[in-house]
Amino acid sequence: MNSKYLIVVTGPTASGKTGLAIALARHFGCEILSCDSRQFFREMSIGTAAPTPEELVAAPHHFIHHKSIFDEYSVGDFEKDALLLLEELYKKQDLAILVGGSGLYVNAVLKGFDTFPPIDRFVRESVSEAYDANGLSWLQERLQQLDPIYYEQVDRSNPQRMMRALEVSIGTGKPYSSYLAGQTAKRPFTSIVIGLNAERELLYDRINRRVDLMMEQGLEDEARALYPHRELNALQTVGYRELFEHFDGFTGLEHAVEEIKKNTRRFAKRQLTWFRRDESTTWFDIADPVDKVIRHIESKILP
Repeated sequence: MNSKYLIVVTGPTASGKTGLAIALARHFGCEILSCDSRQFFREMSIGTAAPTPEELVAAPHHFIHHKSIFDEYSVGDFEKDALLLLEELYKKQDLAILVGGSGLYVNAVLKGFDTFPPIDRFVRESVSEAYDANGLSWLQERLQQLDPIYYEQVDRSNPQRMMRALEVSIGTGKPYSSYLAGQTAKRPFTSIVIGLNAERELLYDRINRRVDLMMEQGLEDEARALYPHRELNALQTVGYRELFEHFDGFTGLEHAVEEIKKNTRRFAKRQLTWFRRDESTTWFDIADPVDKVIRHIESKILP
């Protein structure tokens, strides 16, 4: 049995993961690794609900705003960086915390990131040309046909991720999802996976109020500053795409905000679908006291 532990805090957006992770880090005297793939980028703060300066001071955080939207940074890169950091952290403490709602990135750290077969350049170019000609709806429909499992999990507003899945599915003749977590890599730690959730109406209300707060904090100005770079992969995400369409003149601001709320709720539903597949996850309600979570963790690590 490993003597090192990785406490993993997952769950849908707006479920309070950051607050719980900080409380656990302060109690156990350990550090936090963020695996929210949108919070990696320093130019995207308001729209990704990144931890506030006060929260970052409350407990040591890693992988928050450590990259620029102009940097290429893959899930494989994150896996390597996270494992190297954990190796250093475990030299001085037995526990660390991984927190975030990006399921693919959580899996990369816990189980390893699968190696995909090389894809013929003709296939990649064909998918890209079809997307240029037919738009986002074509990607969504084709992916639903070829890989309905991954279709239910992926951010369907992100064309890059869907194109990658289609490239693999078409190029190999096997669904992209069949390559995910095919084998679990050995890790020098024992994982304790905590899931946070709430009743749907409460969660959706928290999402709606969070979007309203983002707008009050200046999300429109943040998105407008990023608008010239809208084609970058990092910006193909909820909260920015809707405002870009508003800036293009396709929608009014009020409609764009409602679209952000709707698409964020859909994203939360897909996150839950992903995380509920892991039977090792112990779920807690957001109203549960932190002490209840602490007792559960201590029951796993104390002799």
